Amino acid sequence: MTRSAVKQPADQSMVPDRSPLPKLEFITDETPQPGDVREIADGIFWLRFALPMAGLDHINLWALRDGDGWVVVDTGIGNRDSKEIWRKHFRELMGGRPINRVICTHLHPDHTGLAGWICREFGAPLLMTRGEYFLCRLMAADTGQAAPPESLRFYKKAGFTDAQLELYKQRFGGFGKAISELPQSYDRLVDGELGQIGGREWRVVIGSGHSPEHACLYCPELNLCLSGDQLLPNISSNVSVWPTEPEGNPLEDWISSCHRLKLELPHDALIGPAHGIPFRGAHKRLDKLIEHHEKALQRLLEFCDKPRLATGVYSVLFRREITDSNRIMAVGESIAHLNCLKNRGLVTRRLNDAGQFIYMAKRGVLAA
Repeated sequence: MTRSAVKQPADQSMVPDRSPLPKLEFITDETPQPGDVREIADGIFWLRFALPMAGLDHINLWALRDGDGWVVVDTGIGNRDSKEIWRKHFRELMGGRPINRVICTHLHPDHTGLAGWICREFGAPLLMTRGEYFLCRLMAADTGQAAPPESLRFYKKAGFTDAQLELYKQRFGGFGKAISELPQSYDRLVDGELGQIGGREWRVVIGSGHSPEHACLYCPELNLCLSGDQLLPNISSNVSVWPTEPEGNPLEDWISSCHRLKLELPHDALIGPAHGIPFRGAHKRLDKLIEHHEKALQRLLEFCDKPRLATGVYSVLFRREITDSNRIMAVGESIAHLNCLKNRGLVTRRLNDAGQFIYMAKRGVLAA
């Protein structure tokens, strides 16, 4: 966002929402098709793209009129089909006018996949937060590399078997295959920063948990927020601990971000999410997301009345079967919940004789 004179993974959470969704006001009952376009506010166009992911088959991207050109918010995964849809939009929606800026809410490939390609096509700058830009570059640099010993130790401590560790080694380093190379420089988005798009003021609102420094964009004049994965209507975004930060507490960050968004966004703001249908009812949905994870934490705490491995708590957190395709996400979310309980002083953690972490509720916690 230019300064005014006036700052892998699949996204869907493995943890199921076990209570009824709050009644949200959706702008349509119809599910768009890949390639569809709809103007949801003056100069704000909703683009639907397909995703080749099990359980998450689409992403919403955004094209915003900006003077004599356009601003793109999120870019889709880096594949041939997405490029073809973008070329169609460049011709038919945008009329061959330039892309002035490319904004990515966060680092995941369904959001950054074609950012580098679009930036190079139009000579446009890339705008991201610092944490997202550099972590994306770092993860892309792992492409084709061998799994590091730190990662193998992380998953061994979590309870992975030798066969599961071997599969992890075989699959490691695929992140960069889903994105075009990012530009070698970027313009930094900062929390609370104000900038102009299409003559209107937009404010950056940062959240964390799903990714380290996720940028939402809020326009007070339109009462519209492009929320990326920080606020979704039907699913909770994946919140995981990864080998790069094994002692991290992203779930507490996520819950705190939900509380903060309630303060930053009006209850009747129109939310443009990365997945699902744009809706109103942000405060109801944020309350539901907080409740959802707090209930999962309580179930997990009660289950830890006996010593548990991170790989041994799936039944309490997940309804779906844990397979080779979703095991990394499942253990990442399990550790996120366990780390949260540990940081709240509710569980202890120790290494067993096999070099695996064992978690157990602190004495007296459950009785209280």
